[in-house]
Amino acid sequence: MNNHQNTGFILIVDDNPTNLSLLCEALNSEGFRFRVAVDGESAIAQVERNQPELILLDVQMPGIDGFETCRRLKANPVSQNIPIIFTTALADTDSKTKGFSLGAVDYIPKPFAQEEVIARVRVHLQLKQLTQSLEQKVSDRTRALQQAQVQLVQQEKLSTLGELVAGIGHEINNPVNFISSNIPPLQEYIAAITELLLLYQQEYPNPTAKITTAIENLDLDFVLEDITKILNSLELGSERIRNLSNSLRNFSRSDSDAKISADLHQGLDSTLMILQHRLKASSDRSRIEVIKNYGVLPQVNCYLGQMNQVFMNILANAVDALDEAIVQGKISNVIPQIQITTAIDSEQLAVIRIADNGIGIPERLKKRLFEPLFTTKTVGKGTGLGLSIAYEIVVEKHKGVLEVNSQPGMGTEFIIKIPT
Repeated sequence: MNNHQNTGFILIVDDNPTNLSLLCEALNSEGFRFRVAVDGESAIAQVERNQPELILLDVQMPGIDGFETCRRLKANPVSQNIPIIFTTALADTDSKTKGFSLGAVDYIPKPFAQEEVIARVRVHLQLKQLTQSLEQKVSDRTRALQQAQVQLVQQEKLSTLGELVAGIGHEINNPVNFISSNIPPLQEYIAAITELLLLYQQEYPNPTAKITTAIENLDLDFVLEDITKILNSLELGSERIRNLSNSLRNFSRSDSDAKISADLHQGLDSTLMILQHRLKASSDRSRIEVIKNYGVLPQVNCYLGQMNQVFMNILANAVDALDEAIVQGKISNVIPQIQITTAIDSEQLAVIRIADNGIGIPERLKKRLFEPLFTTKTVGKGTGLGLSIAYEIVVEKHKGVLEVNSQPGMGTEFIIKIPT
């Protein structure tokens, strides 16, 4: 019997002791494991508790007959894929056709010939194993193709986004440097001219009527005061543009070929800077408040450009979720918030938690969030690749962990864990 220990067992369903004895003897002689049921109801109960590899099912039995038993087994998702061989003395075409239409795979006629029983059992066990093997190979190949697709999309997005963002950052940087570098001397010149005008007023307190009229028309005091404010605004604006340019260049760092030691806080801040326009108040909602609870993180050895893409996908999804919830009226009288928390856990992993206070994700959808091409967004608003790419980067590329915690009405939290 050891030859078939790993193939499960065969269920024999027959109310005739002689038939049971013959079938048991035949299977036992070849080392097959088997169990016995004497009617359809007990057979169905046994199958629900423990699924056999194959069922030998008598047609004519008390209670529900073999045809009804077969119909019920095939209607149950738990047992619908178990091959069923009818054992019967009914040899007419109508009976055989009915059995095959109900899902049976074969017939063994009575009286039994032991060699035929063994041969048919072997054939259908092998077919079942081949079918399972083929299904597994198809599943594995489909999964591999999906992963390859995600990787190709990821590489293409990183390459295209990196080139675009780096180019924009570079183009912004040149004129901003020109403006910011000329503001200090301009401030000095205007301060000197202002001092000279004040000196003229002191030395020549009684100007001509023409000059007095020009001063009044110009409102010289206001202009001198406002020039200083304008210069301060220019300085502040150029500094903000410089920060945005630096964020763009940091975000697009091309490090796909090798890991580098990097500051994840800088990556988060760069991403938030790029998303700043989406966080501002709009006609539909108030400004999204970002709460940063940054802990002490060491430099992390990672592909920084790819990690920035993870931050971008998760943060952009959080903004989308809050926008959609507010537009649909599913949350009200609540300040939309995104909270970012970082820390080192007991296993020395860098942990980044990104949470929103939106409506949350139902359990049935949460299980599929990281599947390629799956999206909870409306048609035309999502590709279903953002989170699957994030999962690929965190789990496959960095050997980390990407999890999601969410309950309807309680918001959503993504947890990223990266080895340091």
